Amino acid sequence: MDQHFLTPLFSPRSIVVFAGDPDAAAQAPSLARALIGELTHNGFEGPVTWLDTAMTGTLSELAHTRADLAIIALPHDQIESALEIAGRIRCRAGLVLSANLPATACARLHAIARQYGVQLLGPNSLGFQRPQLKLNASAAGPLAAPGPLALVSQSGALTASILDWAKVNGVGFSAVVSLGANTAVDLAQVLDFLANDGSTQSILVYMEGITHARRFMSALRAAASIKPVVVMKAGRKPAGSHAALTHSAAIVGADDVFEAALRRAGVVRVRSFTQLFSAAKCLASRYKPVGERLAIVTNGGGPGVLAADWANEIGLEVARLTDATRASLTPKLSAHAQLHQVIDLGEDATADQYRAALEACGPDANVDGVLVIHSPKPCSDPGGDPVSIAQAVVDGTAKLGKPVVACWMGDQTVRGAREVLAARPVPSFRTPEAAVDAFGNIASFYQNQQLLQQTPPPLSALATPDTEGARLLIEGVLTERRRVLTEMESKALLAAFHIPVTRTMLARSPNEAMLIASQLGYPVALKIDSPDISHKSDVQGVALNVMSAMQVRDTYNDMLAKVGKVKPGARINGVTIQPMSGKARGRELYIGLSTDDPFGPVITFGAGGTMIELIADRAMELPPLNQFLARRLIERARVAETLDHWRGAPPVQMEALEQVLLRVSEMVCALPQLREMDINPIIVDEDGAVAVDARVVIEHAGPQTQAYSHLAILPYPAGLEREWPMKGGDLYTIRPVQPDDAQMLQSLVRGLSPESRYFRFVSSMQEMPARMLARYTLIDYDREMALVAVHRTRQVQDDGSFTETEQIIGVSRYITNPDQTTCEFSLVVADAFGGQGLGSRLMLSIMDVARSKGLQTVEGLVLTNNDSMLRLMRSLGFSVAPYTDDPDFRLCTKPL
Repeated sequence: MDQHFLTPLFSPRSIVVFAGDPDAAAQAPSLARALIGELTHNGFEGPVTWLDTAMTGTLSELAHTRADLAIIALPHDQIESALEIAGRIRCRAGLVLSANLPATACARLHAIARQYGVQLLGPNSLGFQRPQLKLNASAAGPLAAPGPLALVSQSGALTASILDWAKVNGVGFSAVVSLGANTAVDLAQVLDFLANDGSTQSILVYMEGITHARRFMSALRAAASIKPVVVMKAGRKPAGSHAALTHSAAIVGADDVFEAALRRAGVVRVRSFTQLFSAAKCLASRYKPVGERLAIVTNGGGPGVLAADWANEIGLEVARLTDATRASLTPKLSAHAQLHQVIDLGEDATADQYRAALEACGPDANVDGVLVIHSPKPCSDPGGDPVSIAQAVVDGTAKLGKPVVACWMGDQTVRGAREVLAARPVPSFRTPEAAVDAFGNIASFYQNQQLLQQTPPPLSALATPDTEGARLLIEGVLTERRRVLTEMESKALLAAFHIPVTRTMLARSPNEAMLIASQLGYPVALKIDSPDISHKSDVQGVALNVMSAMQVRDTYNDMLAKVGKVKPGARINGVTIQPMSGKARGRELYIGLSTDDPFGPVITFGAGGTMIELIADRAMELPPLNQFLARRLIERARVAETLDHWRGAPPVQMEALEQVLLRVSEMVCALPQLREMDINPIIVDEDGAVAVDARVVIEHAGPQTQAYSHLAILPYPAGLEREWPMKGGDLYTIRPVQPDDAQMLQSLVRGLSPESRYFRFVSSMQEMPARMLARYTLIDYDREMALVAVHRTRQVQDDGSFTETEQIIGVSRYITNPDQTTCEFSLVVADAFGGQGLGSRLMLSIMDVARSKGLQTVEGLVLTNNDSMLRLMRSLGFSVAPYTDDPDFRLCTKPL
């Protein structure tokens, strides 16, 4: 139970092969021939047994081989019988190498694999490689060199191309997995295995599509929290906008949503497979940046300007050295050096001057990373040759403490320098733009990791919304078989979630319009109200700054006439009247919602008004949001530049805008019926925000098997928090774990006795490694849960004030098994808090959560000599039995 369920597939101890006679490989089909050659010559150390579907002998005799993995490379009509045999001899994993197997045959193979509990890679897969195990179970070419990178690809052709490129460029792999279109073991499961694979330092992914967004995001976020993940995706096409009923849905493309999902998952996205490896090389470097300010050190003005231009193009900032740094660096450089934005050392720059510039960037607070550019120049000083400068950069990088990327331009004269850089962890590139791109990848990784750490709850700390009233409103509209809410209904929905809206009233006649306008006060705005008109201004259905009753009457009549000509079949409810916003210096923005397949709802933000499609200013984020995510969403939009001092107008009230975004996030989480929404414009100034117009599109949500099943990212389950008493009257809180709990969890482990640590981790480690700590605190609440018991202590200070400290005193956890019906538990309680009933309460609480998720059985391994834990398990109704795979453990099981 301590091994990943895909270990028999990707790290098998023994293999059976169905590929025909290995002695007659020349007559075998191409896939089988390639497989036989690779398995025969690469030296896999485990036993390899060659089987045939027509062989004689009993299944019990074959089962004695206890093979972990069955590899099948046979003609289409023999694959099913081979997989049946593999299942009967209790192979735990299978690989089917095939091409163009029909979908119906693939479905039958999947059914056989499920029947026998076989984890099946394929069919229609090129297989996988594990270079460190000397195992090439693929038809993707020769075995790759060993290395720290893992590659997962949904395209067999691209897998072979990348392997060919990597061989020439000296790139090695810990694993190469080609999935194919019909595999049972999917991308999310492979990512989960690689996240826990000790030989993998970084993960590269080429993908073409996904089918289950929640599972994909869960695995991707879990992997990215432990090690760098770089993704390249094909199929970057916009969503069809012809069916969109709102501006938001019209301007949001499928690739935009995918970009937002990757950003939230904490990974880096690239566009070509050369960038795939350069990004991985940079992310595997020793230092990570804490920002996007790049210092450029060069011996030529032209390359430096090219690098600065490209940095600005991709959103990086060219760092300016502080005055103190410039003052200390100037005496060490030549008289021709320029220390403006680009650090130009001059054509005669020497290795010592490059080293001095690097060392100056280290302590400078304005610098997050350094790009070192060298272009070959004729130089009489031996210290100015490319090799000696490269060596100086290598030496300086070791002391810098910040990421460094290098660009040695040219070819023949700098080959030796490139070899020096390649031998040490300094990513090197041939052009300034490529080097800047590489630093951009590291910077975006840091920024996306910040987003990954955010696990907001479905509701903010703001006033509780009228969720039930909003549901009743939506149900009423759906009962009338309508999808589009009227402006009045849309604003009522926003008001239920405390989003400020302008007062709006519906007039059904010119006289009624005049009366309403007089009550609201002039000037007013008139808008046509029709469920059949998406964009009112397109049909002359909007009139602004109407100043008198007579003008209201005339405008009402003219508007109905004009709309009737443009949209003769449209249903007209009347005309809405509302006062003008009164925010003369306000900025017109929009906040919207669109629904993506498969990622679900996406919140969008940008510049609003009637030209929204033309401006196409869109930033987007997957819900749920918190204040940090809302602020980052605002900053990514181009319109963010206008929200500070702008053309004489004071800065807008940013908190009010953030609160509207949080309220929209609450709506999205609470109302799965929402499909599209525009709040356009929402006008924001120094006094606050107000929604002037809104349009909402809804659909029946269908049965919700679990809470928030319409979201790709599950919110933090704040509803599970409970307070419990201790003996003696003290209290402790049980709540789900958060990413911020990492240090408290580490303190718990450090404070355990050696015996308690061994009982929990079956290890003598004194603290958890950083990767394990990240894995245990940043979890996906959909497939696992960790409940922490938190104890608060108040201490009186000398001045009479109180300080409150928190500590984690216990943790219970379950992880769902691959069968999706059982889960494995773990439990630890601080030694100082034993005997308080804490272990029982944590176990009962975690079992309640597992039961609510529909799991049927909880199980776990307990060391045979851990008497106190075994007593606790029996007292909770667990059955305790010997564990057949290891006599040092007992298997504790309880139906839920």
